[in-house]
Amino acid sequence: MPDASDAPVILSDRPGSFARSVLAERHPALIAKVRDAFPYGPEQHRALDALRHECTEGVIAPLPTTAHDHDRWQEWGRKHFGRSWFDVPFLWAESYFYRQLLEAVGYFGPGPWQGIDPFRPFKHAELHTPEATEELAALGTVLRAPAERQASALVHGSLWGNRADLGFRLSAAGGTADEADAPLVADDIDTLWSLLPSGSPATVYLVADNAGRELLPDLVLLDHLLCHGRADRAVLAVKPYPYYVSDATTADVIDCLRRLTRSEGAVADIGGRLWSAMGSGRLTIRAHDFFRAPLPYTEMPDSLRREFASATVTVMKGDLNYRRLVGDRLWPPTTPFAECTAYFPGPVAALRTLKSDVIVGLEERTVAALDTAHPDGWRTTGTHALIQVDPGPRRR
Repeated sequence: MPDASDAPVILSDRPGSFARSVLAERHPALIAKVRDAFPYGPEQHRALDALRHECTEGVIAPLPTTAHDHDRWQEWGRKHFGRSWFDVPFLWAESYFYRQLLEAVGYFGPGPWQGIDPFRPFKHAELHTPEATEELAALGTVLRAPAERQASALVHGSLWGNRADLGFRLSAAGGTADEADAPLVADDIDTLWSLLPSGSPATVYLVADNAGRELLPDLVLLDHLLCHGRADRAVLAVKPYPYYVSDATTADVIDCLRRLTRSEGAVADIGGRLWSAMGSGRLTIRAHDFFRAPLPYTEMPDSLRREFASATVTVMKGDLNYRRLVGDRLWPPTTPFAECTAYFPGPVAALRTLKSDVIVGLEERTVAALDTAHPDGWRTTGTHALIQVDPGPRRR
């Protein structure tokens, strides 16, 4: 990793900052939303209300000693307990909030709410919106294009997530968005494809981000890689339990596969192929415990390091994975991406829509142009995105 002396860890203590707005505004609003989404009893209501008070006005408390992962979080949080939520690293505070939310609703039991995903209604509903139907219809058009055009379109679809329809249509038409309409601030797509030539015995390890409409194009991209000989095996990494409001779990993958198989035509064929690929082992789901840790990937355990090292390329999807990959710090944006990922045990790619402050790997003129065109900010609005690739030490 590069010298971090000029890149402070992101906290939530600065009024008006994006990180503070997440803790002070988004988290209380989410508690209210979860509270209304289920017919929870008085015990869950009291716990949710207590969490809302604690995370806005109180200090960070440890998990109950009876919690199954108490010792793990006690180690992770030993420097943070007893402090304001706003005065500890944003990545840790955000992650711990979701762990405490699961505790409040009784997710880990014992009791009737054990194993009930508090975010499932939101994730499931998103799969059946008119927008999701339109995106799948646009996908049918893409699948009639030549393979190379399909490949570009599907990467952009995966990149933009719930803006997938835009990605499909632009790429299928051979067009690009102008600066006012969600441009890429970095585009290493050619480097990505150089790691996955047709006919290669590649293994692609895709670390998923969100469920619902954002997971659908991830699955479609994996099908394309397997179907067109750019990979002969794929691993889809998901969270071992609900984490953040929309992060994908195994149950969410199954929901998406069913959504595809119950569609029509070529889209249904994709669902069927993926279902079969799981049965044959060409596509596997991985839910390593570290995927829910409040830590950067520099601290990954050896077991996960070996898995990443065995992959031809690891694709990190989304904002949270990006923060964990390069470090949740206020890096100078011109810090080279490959310097921040040099520790990674193999080639790694980031497909990310910008929704937080951290950013690296940009050219100075790009940063200047963005700051001039968007003086109110461009890092957190989700209107810009990037494809960044570190091909590994042997290819740099």
